[in-house]
Amino acid sequence: MVTDVLTLEQRDFTAALTDFCRRECGTREQWDKLTAGGSHQHNSELYRKMAELGWPGIAVPEEYGGGGQGMAELALFLETTAYWQAPIGGFSTSAIAAASYQKFGSEEQKHRVLGDFLKGKVLAISMSEPGAGSDVAALTCKAERRDGGWVINGQKTWCSNAHLAEHILLVARTSSAGTKHEGLTMFSVPPEADGLDIHAIETLGGPDVNDLYFTDCFLPEDAVVGEVGQGWRQLMAGLNLERMILAATMLGAARRAFDDTVEYVKERHQFGRPVGTFQALRHRLADHATELECTRLLVHDVARRIDAEPERMLPREASMAKLKATELAKAVALDGMQMMGGYGYALEYGMERMLRSTVVSTVYGGTSEIQRDIIGKTFGL
Repeated sequence: MVTDVLTLEQRDFTAALTDFCRRECGTREQWDKLTAGGSHQHNSELYRKMAELGWPGIAVPEEYGGGGQGMAELALFLETTAYWQAPIGGFSTSAIAAASYQKFGSEEQKHRVLGDFLKGKVLAISMSEPGAGSDVAALTCKAERRDGGWVINGQKTWCSNAHLAEHILLVARTSSAGTKHEGLTMFSVPPEADGLDIHAIETLGGPDVNDLYFTDCFLPEDAVVGEVGQGWRQLMAGLNLERMILAATMLGAARRAFDDTVEYVKERHQFGRPVGTFQALRHRLADHATELECTRLLVHDVARRIDAEPERMLPREASMAKLKATELAKAVALDGMQMMGGYGYALEYGMERMLRSTVVSTVYGGTSEIQRDIIGKTFGL
């Protein structure tokens, strides 16, 4: 990682995190053991070790036990752990959900949920439905007032880490009056709640996303997070964070795929010379190196802007960062597989795993098409 724009404290933090990852999950043998051969993307024990050092909660305010840092430090954490392929797949959804509790939750919710987050517990956030993906506001999962609380009915889907979560932040419809963006409310749901069934969805990357089925699931009144009917506004307030989490993570993944490819093409000989010396490969790697530097500057610049004006929405900049980093990570991993030939397809070398983990990044958290649409709208188009 180039550190010319980092403060001394940020450099020390990154160095400590790098040393930890190198020691705990830096070898293929360690990674296989932590992930059961790649079957699991989250290792609770490793995550708890990080939590004991205060790293996952680095951006949580000090008054709730966190590190009190900002998006710049969170981006460094995400980029570094992604580069080292640390199996803490539950962190991203936890950070996104934690930010909503932090901004809109009651004091009791903040202390309870953020406290669990800081201890290394996983949080999940459930928005998407079978008929509401990119158009999240079209969701129909219903919450009705009943018996002094709320009764939830409906199906949610593509909920990452719900099977690991201590708390699930649910977005449901509490009113059909007004526009589709009105009448949405956030709820805090325990995964063991009666009337909630969680079913894993098998995917290219493994069973890390879930369907959630709510059947007369009762929640008490104090399960509401924020204000009734203000769920859409609350979701929009977290878009900077969600997109930047994905951007920083994929920046780290892109860097790792690039470095692994360069290492391979230096060592692999064909026709009497390293394959990386052939112009066709050398020029493609030069292009990727240039794009990586541009992406690094973009991601960390937007992170610093968010810290400078934390209440300001940055739809153009955050969408640019998410779009650029995810598309680059996918392209670098795909080219890495091509340059490695058959070995890129083999489980032994890990590039196929990099491709599986990056190819979906242009879909979740808002597809690349949605990001381009958002960026275009900021220019009045």
